Amino acid sequence: MKRNYSCTSLVLLILLILLIMVVIIYIPVLVEQSYGPASSALNLTDRYSYAISLLWSAGDLTSPVLPGGVEKIFVIESGESVSQISDHLESLGLIQNSRIFRIYLVWKGLDTSVQAGNYKLSPGMTGIEIALALQDATPTEISYNVWAGWRMEEIAASLPTSGLNITPEDFLTAAKKPSVPMDFLPDNTSAEGFLFPGSYSLPRDTTADQLVSILLQNFSNNLSIELQEKIIRQGLDIYQAVTLASIVEKEAIVSDEQPIIASVFYNRLNIGMKLDSDPTVQYSVGYDFEKGNWWKNPLTLEDLAIDSPYNTYIYTNLPPSPISNPSISALLAVANPAQTPYFYFRARCDGSGLHFFSETFEQHLQNACK
Repeated sequence: MKRNYSCTSLVLLILLILLIMVVIIYIPVLVEQSYGPASSALNLTDRYSYAISLLWSAGDLTSPVLPGGVEKIFVIESGESVSQISDHLESLGLIQNSRIFRIYLVWKGLDTSVQAGNYKLSPGMTGIEIALALQDATPTEISYNVWAGWRMEEIAASLPTSGLNITPEDFLTAAKKPSVPMDFLPDNTSAEGFLFPGSYSLPRDTTADQLVSILLQNFSNNLSIELQEKIIRQGLDIYQAVTLASIVEKEAIVSDEQPIIASVFYNRLNIGMKLDSDPTVQYSVGYDFEKGNWWKNPLTLEDLAIDSPYNTYIYTNLPPSPISNPSISALLAVANPAQTPYFYFRARCDGSGLHFFSETFEQHLQNACK
């Protein structure tokens, strides 16, 4: 009788051990069926303890805190730990349980790939959806640069790789007929010249009209009363000043020379001399398909003979509109030109970007590269 009892106990013990082993083996399998395979970085102990926690608190990951909840911006700073991020998410009511959320990240191996950045998250998202969202640091705002001297077609060409959802065609349509009137823009004129260069932080969903308005508004912000008064003292209105500044911008490689180059053009205008500026011809020529840019160089004799109101080798005075979007330094140079006797300038031959300036055409010829 005792022997039978001992055998029965032994069998039960063996069955219990087998049951425990089956459970131990099956728990991770069950979790993997629900959440995917465990990270290879987990040791055996963590693999089982995390699996048990995930099974026990599954609802904390698969159910949102507030279905239909409003989106909010969630910021992860550089250097924040996964524990800090998880606690912050819970404190904002975006996840149910910070501990289970962190365990899920570790289980999946996502804890090492959470990226710093700004995220749009909602309490209507599940913990799993939020965990996956934190792997994509695509910001809600992007940094967008408009470079001084770009014409509006160049701004348009930069948009497909900018992160903004604006097509070049939509931008050009908006720039050619701004939706928001500006005092400095005459009626029925494009925004060319007034699309203020600089670095902009913009929402990714900015529209073409909004972008044009933002660039124009930044120009307005930089057009101080003092600057306007100085421009008027030069005998120009704002539109004319920007037109001249757009030429100075393209002629000057070194910004320190902008006031001197502005003085040369003023000297020419004052005696009725043509401006003879290559960039105005380049603007007339348009896109150079051979070189793949908007500023053909060098120009041919045929180019210089193009009959266009922008060709300042043919027509005197300023062209009818700006040829580029100038920097504030070029506009300041037009408002505060140097006082010089120069009528001519040409690039030096040393690749420095600097120019030789001269009073007479004979001196100008002598400054030619040998």
